[in-house]
Order: sequence, then structure tokens, then C-alpha cells
Amino acid sequence: MNKVPATAFDFLNDLKQNNNRPWFVAHKSEFDAAFGSIKDFFKSIYDEMQSLDSIERFHVHRIYRDVRFAKDKTPYKDYFGLHLGRSKPLLRGGYYVSIEPGKSFVGGGFWEPDKTDLLRIRKDIEQDDSELRSLIEDPEFITYFGGLSGEELKTAPKGFDKEHPAIDLLRKKQFLVMRSFSDEEVLAADFGREVIKTFVAMRPWFDYMSEVLTTDANGVDLFS
Repeated sequence: MNKVPATAFDFLNDLKQNNNRPWFVAHKSEFDAAFGSIKDFFKSIYDEMQSLDSIERFHVHRIYRDVRFAKDKTPYKDYFGLHLGRSKPLLRGGYYVSIEPGKSFVGGGFWEPDKTDLLRIRKDIEQDDSELRSLIEDPEFITYFGGLSGEELKTAPKGFDKEHPAIDLLRKKQFLVMRSFSDEEVLAADFGREVIKTFVAMRPWFDYMSEVLTTDANGVDLFS
């Protein structure tokens, strides 16, 4: 499996200090070399995951930032990102890798579930949260991720009891996990393997959520 080259961090560190078009244009060859190596690394992650899951989307984030509606008007992202999407509609959840000096992480989950999916998840939690809770409180899951993260409401969603025992889960608008890595860990020879192990640790949770999102409240398959 390919490695993350130190030159990737070198370029990103320089970019963070010089996030402007004239500097980027003058150092385009350095970007091309660093980005090419990162894409090779990401492709090796994708190839490995194809043998472990069904992946339909391989998306390496562009370095160019969309500043139209952003508070941050710097023209370039100071990280390299990979998104792998599972094969819909039967398989749900997405895998993510972010390579950034001092802030690298491997994560995944459900970033912006649409209204229908979010309601279906909440209805399942309302009916019985025991299976989901057993998955996210499993010792291995906690070791890798610490628990679920993501944005949540300050109170109960409309139509749900604010006194429900699972209100901590019902309030969630996103269902995400994240495992941070130091720069030394990212540059290590076994980082790719750690990425794969981290993705595999998400699978029981992903598979549970996929079952929820492909059945109705009575457990009837919506896609048969």
C-alpha cells in the first residue's frame, strides 16, 4: 500500500502561510507532485476497500476552495481529502480521510442525511435504541472513535418527546465518527493499514444504519 509522502505536509505547511494565487501558481509543480502522490495513496485505500465493501464513489477533493458563500475567502484548501461512498441504495454511509498538518483524521458516517432518512433513523431510535446503542458503546467502537459526534439540536426534534430516554440520540442531525492521527502516524509506513482498520471498525454501525434506511417501520424491505 502506498505511503503519504513528507512532501505533502511540506507543501501544505507552505500553502497555509502563502494562501494566495500568485504563490500557488509559482509553486504549481510542487502541488502537482504532492497531489499526485496523495492521489496514489488514496487510490490504494480505495482498491483495498473494494475487496472489503462495495464502493461506488471515489472522490478526491479539489484543492480549490469555493469561496462564494464562505467566510474563509482564501482560495485554496490547506488539506487533502478523500471520500468513499458505499453503493446506494442498499448500502449507506461514507468513509473519509483528511490529511492536514496537525489535524489529520479518518472518519465517516452520515454528514447530511436528507429529511426522509433522518426521520426514519429517529423513528427507529424512538421505537428501540438498544441495537444502535450497543453498537456505538461497543468497546472496540469506543477505542477507535470515543463515540458519535456531529451537529445536534438543542431540544427534541418536532414530533418527538423531549423526555424520551434516547433524547441524546434523537437530537442528532448528523451521525459521525472520527479518529485523529498525529503527523508522525500519518507518515508512518503502516498508516494505510490503520485507515483500513478504522474503516472496518465502522462497518457494523454502517450495516445497521443501512438496514434501517432500506426498510419501513415494520421491517419490510423497500427495495425488493
